Amino acid sequence: MQHSNAANRLDRLPLTRFHKVTLVAVAFAYFFEFADINTFAITAPRVRELWGSDVNHIAYVTSLSFVGMFIGSVVAGGLADRLGRKRTLTITTLWFALFSFASVFAWDMASLGAFRVLTSAGLSAMTVVAVVYINELYPRRARGKYQAYAIVIGICGTPVTNLIASFVVPLTDWSWRLVYLWGALGVFFLLFVGRLEESPQWYESRGRVEEADAVLRRIEARVAREAGVELAPAAAPVVEPPRPKASVSLLLQKKYLFPTILLSVLWITQTIGFFGYSSWAPTLLAAEGISVEDSIFYIALTTVGAPLGSFLASVVTDRFERKWCLVVFGLVIAVSGLLYGLTFHPVLIVVFGFMVNLFERGYTALAYAYSPELYDTHGRSLGTSVSYGLGRLSNAVGPLVIAGLYTGSGYRSVFFFIAGTWVVGALALAIFGPATRRRRLAEAAGQPELAQA
Repeated sequence: MQHSNAANRLDRLPLTRFHKVTLVAVAFAYFFEFADINTFAITAPRVRELWGSDVNHIAYVTSLSFVGMFIGSVVAGGLADRLGRKRTLTITTLWFALFSFASVFAWDMASLGAFRVLTSAGLSAMTVVAVVYINELYPRRARGKYQAYAIVIGICGTPVTNLIASFVVPLTDWSWRLVYLWGALGVFFLLFVGRLEESPQWYESRGRVEEADAVLRRIEARVAREAGVELAPAAAPVVEPPRPKASVSLLLQKKYLFPTILLSVLWITQTIGFFGYSSWAPTLLAAEGISVEDSIFYIALTTVGAPLGSFLASVVTDRFERKWCLVVFGLVIAVSGLLYGLTFHPVLIVVFGFMVNLFERGYTALAYAYSPELYDTHGRSLGTSVSYGLGRLSNAVGPLVIAGLYTGSGYRSVFFFIAGTWVVGALALAIFGPATRRRRLAEAAGQPELAQA
């Protein structure tokens, strides 16, 4: 028998500099993940001109990038269970930085596409591990807020990168390459690694209780010193039998199957809905006669809403039921995105694009907090990675559908399709999504029996 005490000991800790340093480290990785995730979208109009590519070429590269995201997500889930959350977070961040750097030297659309697939695998893998890492290292009462705080800081990578690109890309025929060099700066995550601790909950899930206790003692000593208080005794440990290694077959058990299906729907609709918008907006605006320079600049202005949306999520995430926040945010995105597609007026493009970015990034921050809550420690990494990966895999088809709609039915049909995906996701959560706030509050109060009531 094994004693699971890490969650109880972490839950009683006050929030101190230890938590803030960990937050900054994860947010740094997020910053360059968000900086890099749209680099192809914002350089595609220029690359298309230089290399004589058409919309279908852009669609194929975008589709294959999401295949890379699926592979990266699933592999990361297994690696995080085998190697640990901290080590896998480091590996995946270095991976996407390396292949973003390789993209600087692409010589044609095929080589750029190959580098983007490998970069995308690392981006998605890093996200999955970071979500689980924060979930397992922060007290229940604050983990949603800290997930959102990490996104608030990290998401600034999107508008910063877009604004840089709006000035850099038009300079010369080669200056678009500097956008990928910027994304490669995630390599400096190595500066934070020595300040991070491994998840003690992961150690416990592997039966390595002595190592879990050693990490917890270090964290407790540091937090007590930083807070200047004597820590209260931890709640009684929960006794659990040792568990076998998590495998994909685990997700077929009733306990894990339903949340995996629900979260797959959440991430599929979020992926197609958001990336259908963000990956295609610059290219479609340019194809409709707006100059490359103006299209990139308009998109850069709209992404200013992204960090504000993550901040909005930090305000509501622990105060209200996350499920209903997700439903409301999803419906607002659907309406805003549709209105975006119905206008070519520059001011309205920026206003409705701003709304999409504001609520979508709030939605994503809420989903990052909501997803791992539907699993226990044993199934958390695998379930989160598979559902998130299936969402990313869905967009291997999404760009091809969008390209077909655009060429067959026109510009506006793309935005009706994107709005529809958000509505489907919102309805699925409204009807089938479990509420988690009551359980979180009961567990944080040391009354798990109320969570089951």
